[in-house]
Amino acid sequence: MKKLIEKANILIEALPYIRNFSGKTFVIKYGGAAQTEEHLKDSFAQDIALLSFIGIHPVIVHGGGPKISATMEKMGKKPKFIHGQRVTDKETMDIVEMVLGGLVNKEIVSLLNKHGGKAIGLSGKDGGLIKAKKKLMKISQKAGVEELIDLGLVGEVTGINSQALKSLGKERFIPVISPIGIGEHGETFNINADYVASSIAAKLKAEKLIL
Repeated sequence: MKKLIEKANILIEALPYIRNFSGKTFVIKYGGAAQTEEHLKDSFAQDIALLSFIGIHPVIVHGGGPKISATMEKMGKKPKFIHGQRVTDKETMDIVEMVLGGLVNKEIVSLLNKHGGKAIGLSGKDGGLIKAKKKLMKISQKAGVEELIDLGLVGEVTGINSQALKSLGKERFIPVISPIGIGEHGETFNINADYVASSIAAKLKAEKLIL
């Protein structure tokens, strides 16, 4: 009985929040560092499932940097970074796509569904969800000179297929998106998850962006 009373009190306190945000979109970035402990993963999945249950439309964009690096090392390939950005050659891109689009994405979808959500996993390449182009890193040198660094298959967002996400939201699906984009000529690009989440939030006119 005590637990029921506590739950009832929590719901009563949450009613104004539910009224204000029901039907709104929240874009949430779920970083790789937060995916390392089981209790944190379960807590995240429960929170997202609850948001969906009360009528909010969550859109999840996930990272997975630690798992990408660990997988690369297992395969005998040393991760390389320049100013915190992963250098992504073709072999690295294949590993990124395998880890993000496969292992990490499906684990998050499974967790959300386990806790009562209605999650669906997506790569940014699916349905042209995330259009991208090659990104060159700008590094300021002395005397105001900028140096352009080629990071390989690292991209920046040029377009978001918002209609696909809106359609999923209407059906109460929770999109779980790996930050992989597709180029004009079919190239695959590795994109920073924060940047993807921000781009999606802007395109959907989301009520909240949580990074």
